[in-house]
Amino acid sequence: MANSVWRFAMAGQIQFGRGASRFCGSTAAQLAIRNPLVVTDQNLIRTGLIDPILQSLKDHCQSVTLFDGGQAEPPVQIAREAVVLGRQHQNDGVIGVGGGSNLDVAKVTALVLRHGGEPESYFGFQKVPGPILPLIAIPTTAGTGSEVSHSAVLTDPKQKIKVSTLSPWLRPTAALVDPSLTDSCPTTVSAHSGIDALVHAVEAFTAKNFSLMPSDPSSNLGYEGSHPLGDMFAREAIGAIATHLPQVLTRPTPASRDAMAWAALLAGMAFSNCGVGLVHALEYPVGASCHCSHGEGNGLLLPHVLRFLLPARKDRLAEIATLFGAQSGTPEQMAEEAIERIEALARQCGLRSRLRDLGVQAEQLESFAEKSHRIERLMEVSPRKPSVGDLASILQAAW
Repeated sequence: MANSVWRFAMAGQIQFGRGASRFCGSTAAQLAIRNPLVVTDQNLIRTGLIDPILQSLKDHCQSVTLFDGGQAEPPVQIAREAVVLGRQHQNDGVIGVGGGSNLDVAKVTALVLRHGGEPESYFGFQKVPGPILPLIAIPTTAGTGSEVSHSAVLTDPKQKIKVSTLSPWLRPTAALVDPSLTDSCPTTVSAHSGIDALVHAVEAFTAKNFSLMPSDPSSNLGYEGSHPLGDMFAREAIGAIATHLPQVLTRPTPASRDAMAWAALLAGMAFSNCGVGLVHALEYPVGASCHCSHGEGNGLLLPHVLRFLLPARKDRLAEIATLFGAQSGTPEQMAEEAIERIEALARQCGLRSRLRDLGVQAEQLESFAEKSHRIERLMEVSPRKPSVGDLASILQAAW
């Protein structure tokens, strides 16, 4: 029986625009946060980018605790350290400032401070028993969409794979998206973040249709499949990224930075409802093993996954080609054109083009495929469900 119902969720509130981060303190006060824990990293401290945010919080809160131990692709231990500090200071809210890694650590910290246990206790979907501490997310990159998503990704060094905690309760209470915070982003960070946002939008747009997903609302999958509202956000994000990411890489302007922050936000709203699929499933063991950025790993894998999905999502890929500016052709030609345009953008972003360039060894491919295949929620949302052999073939093509 076809499923006729889809759902959509997002952050409790969104404030978007240059200067939005200045309202952090008043937003915290509105949420009755009196003693916040700010989760960020030392790079942002050194740049001074976070100073106005801290001052705003000090103006409206009784005290402010600073955790600056964030790092890219954070291991579970980083979240544990933030939790220890939060418990020492009895913080009653969490402010995440930075890229997606910092925001994900902030989510897990707000979760464990409210419900106890360890971060590992909540890996998977629907293991969060209820609301977490009030959480304000302030992104400083235009890419991950973590400011509106219901997921937090950490790296498990023991298993050598990235692990997700997914729950509707993880969506931030408030997202303050201030594009001016991305103005000082280095070109490489802008490139990897931007291609990450593109992957989010493309995977959401090419996900299995919601009508083919399990119809039971209690199904333990975490994603809805593609649906009209998610499609609308994904289309807008893809078109904006195709237009503005090249400019951000060559001659960034406030307008292009604003457009990329907007696109990343929309892509986050799309993928966190409709889903991500095989690209993310394959990147989790690749990224954990090679320590490449999430955006670079995703961007490298995307064209190879799309070639696997082409028989099931030819029309969607053809539409992506038009969003990139392609004019005419048969559906097959346009679908190939979409993949070629994405590859060209990845080259412009300076991404490494082969898994071997990231340090992946040929003998690792089979184990990566097996680990990826076990991530059920990402296999289920794929419009073409792969075998372990299919995943190994995708990885071999990318190697």
